[in-house]
Amino acid sequence: MTAVPAPELVTLDPAVTAAVRATVPMAGLRDFYDASFGALAKTVAAQQVAIAGPAFGLYRGPITDPIDVEVGFAVDGAVQPDGAVFAGALPGGRVARLVHLGGFDGLGASWARLVAWVESQGLTGADQRWEVYVTEPSPEMDPNDLRTELNWPIAE
Repeated sequence: MTAVPAPELVTLDPAVTAAVRATVPMAGLRDFYDASFGALAKTVAAQQVAIAGPAFGLYRGPITDPIDVEVGFAVDGAVQPDGAVFAGALPGGRVARLVHLGGFDGLGASWARLVAWVESQGLTGADQRWEVYVTEPSPEMDPNDLRTELNWPIAE
């Protein structure tokens, strides 16, 4: 059996992104992600910008329903606005990170674990946080094979 990863503090460089942002009902997140990835793929291909990392979902403010979410990819240069797609960024600096192993239905428990760890370290998280979907999901895969990085910037 695979060991459960421990939370850790990492230092990240900021990343330029191509993204789509909206306030979405929780029940509509999957559809929003699917539509956003289609628009993003079209824009980055048309603008000849290279994707520089796996997909991410960035959440702003408290976890509410609906939720303020930004979906995108790190890219090797700024994209020009195109419909809903815009040039964004993931922040750099100190970030608390936990790698979630398994399906998306367990993300809530992993986020709660990361929040508890941050608080136990006497740290304060920023008002935004993001997930990096290290393993690209597909319909035929075993959800237990999914790997998702949970990233919560530390307020300085």
